Amino acid sequence: MQQGTIVAVCTSPGKGERKKDVGNGMLVENFGLEGDGHGGDWHRQVSLLAMESIDKMRAAGLDVGPGDFAENLTTRGVELYTLPVGTRLQIGSSALLEVTQIGKTCHTRCAIYYQTGDCVMPKEGVFAKVLKGGPVRHDDPLIVIEAGSAK
Repeated sequence: MQQGTIVAVCTSPGKGERKKDVGNGMLVENFGLEGDGHGGDWHRQVSLLAMESIDKMRAAGLDVGPGDFAENLTTRGVELYTLPVGTRLQIGSSALLEVTQIGKTCHTRCAIYYQTGDCVMPKEGVFAKVLKGGPVRHDDPLIVIEAGSAK
């Protein structure tokens, strides 16, 4: 069983913008992170990015951190982008997510791409839907509880 931790919980009012680390939040079933512009009835309710992926961009000379790639949950200790679609993740004591998409197409190049010629979110960002809601905060455990098959 793989286990990691939540490093940051980030929200923003709109889509496609940097998010602010708010420390804690509420994952809402079939919606996403309460108060976040990405929430809704669709397959990309919550976005996750590993701190290890952010560290790759830091190594390229960028001053970036949690939320700068518009992710809701920044994690550490699990190589998220290697998990198959359908994998279930327990967050904290009660929330349950299901991975629905690995990476995404960037229709417009972000400022990070223009600064470095690359960005990790399109390749290493993970998207999920909330199967069961619950609180989420810094240092909560992230547990890979079921690896699904690729869809």
